[in-house]
Amino acid sequence: MSTKTDRKSGKKTSDATDKAVVRALLDRQQQTYPAQAGIRLRNTPGPLYQTLVLAVLLSARIRADTAVAAARALFDAGLRDARSMADASWQERVDALGEGGYRRYDERTSTLLGKGAEVLLERYDGDLRRLREEPDPRQALMDIPGIGPTGADIFLRDVQGVWQEFAPYIDRKAQDGARRLGLPSSPEKLSGLVAGREMPRLADGLVHAALDKPLADEVLAAAHS
Repeated sequence: MSTKTDRKSGKKTSDATDKAVVRALLDRQQQTYPAQAGIRLRNTPGPLYQTLVLAVLLSARIRADTAVAAARALFDAGLRDARSMADASWQERVDALGEGGYRRYDERTSTLLGKGAEVLLERYDGDLRRLREEPDPRQALMDIPGIGPTGADIFLRDVQGVWQEFAPYIDRKAQDGARRLGLPSSPEKLSGLVAGREMPRLADGLVHAALDKPLADEVLAAAHS
């Protein structure tokens, strides 16, 4: 059995152990955050925009399940693309966010979603695929109201399955989760532990582990049982 030392944690691990931890994590992270929000992610304007909306919601200091519920409420209200979001009134967006339980940040977020939709329509005709043509797509994302460094990471983390030039994408929060689980923290090494299609789910699972220590402990116990 091969062993290695993770440069950041200093822990000696084995490929078999790492794969057991990853499998235990994926067993508990059955869906990505976009899938939980009802987004069938494809490289088409609607799902990409919905993933961006979810990234805006997840960027706030609020529980992930609340952000997911708020995204679902917005989509159920018909706000599923940049045009419908821009055309909705500020109050309609507030009401949908409130329906999803996103009340602490609902007014500010309603404003940001409206402004962000207008920017997308003006620059990309509402089609985020055009953003891939920018010299620095991550920076272009951060030029959209409501998307900062955290939001850009969330978006790219989840779209790496359809925008494969960004894979493997493991942001700092996901790396925190990897270290908590004793896994290697480099994107390349983590990508070697799963099939390519599972990278978005692994990345979201690692974030979940970073935010939820009891979950991380459960994963480790299951992997070593």
